[in-house]
Amino acid sequence: MKLKGTLMKRSNWAIPYALFLVLFVVLPLLLIGVYAFRTNTGSFTLVNFTKFVQQTETLNTFIYSIGIALITTCLCILIGYPAAYILSNSELTRGRTLVMLFILPMWINILMRSLATVALFDFMHLQLGEGALIFGLVYDFLPFMIYPIYNTIQKIDKSYIEAAQDLGATRTQVFTKVIFPLSVPGIVSGIMMVFLPTISTFAISEILTLNNKRLFGSIIQDNMMMSDTMNYGAALSLIMLIIIAITTVLSSSDSEELNEGGLI
Repeated sequence: MKLKGTLMKRSNWAIPYALFLVLFVVLPLLLIGVYAFRTNTGSFTLVNFTKFVQQTETLNTFIYSIGIALITTCLCILIGYPAAYILSNSELTRGRTLVMLFILPMWINILMRSLATVALFDFMHLQLGEGALIFGLVYDFLPFMIYPIYNTIQKIDKSYIEAAQDLGATRTQVFTKVIFPLSVPGIVSGIMMVFLPTISTFAISEILTLNNKRLFGSIIQDNMMMSDTMNYGAALSLIMLIIIAITTVLSSSDSEELNEGGLI
């Protein structure tokens, strides 16, 4: 009876997830924080963070990664928003089918998709490099831009659109004054899901540029793989985590303001 009562209590079903969260999320993050402020001998230091600013190669790679991430994000918005808008206006069954086709590549391992891109460029006799890197990043992260925008547009109350049409708004005005402002939270979510992972990726850049163009994730990986620079790698990881945390908080507050602000 005690076992049955335990199983029937809903809160107990969260225990396995809580354990998983502590062991594989919280504990690794704490270890990164600990190692980031330590030397190889185990003493406290801030050298690992000052080293990041002083090392020109690492700083240039970080800035270059931001540039690549900005280009990738902008391309994903330019391609993804029209696609999401068209999908949201398709018939219910057909729209869901097309969305599924966009999401299907996400079910394939990212390394396999990158290797497929290499094969495609080889088949078309195109050289691997920065262009291939941007193409591969857009191909890999485009679904992460389309889906949140599509979801947001789908949830827009149709009465807003009908009210605008009743007041004499043209299709362009309906889009610019109603649909686009209300879809901004989806765009913000898409940017978060594309921009930040692009900066910290490493496998895609190594495969699609033959390791000639390196992103910030490659620098982190190289340092984490070596015992004498692991603390420095942990510091770089912590810097990336802080940037992600700050960006997440700011984007969340912006999304709340947009949702509360209503239409433009």
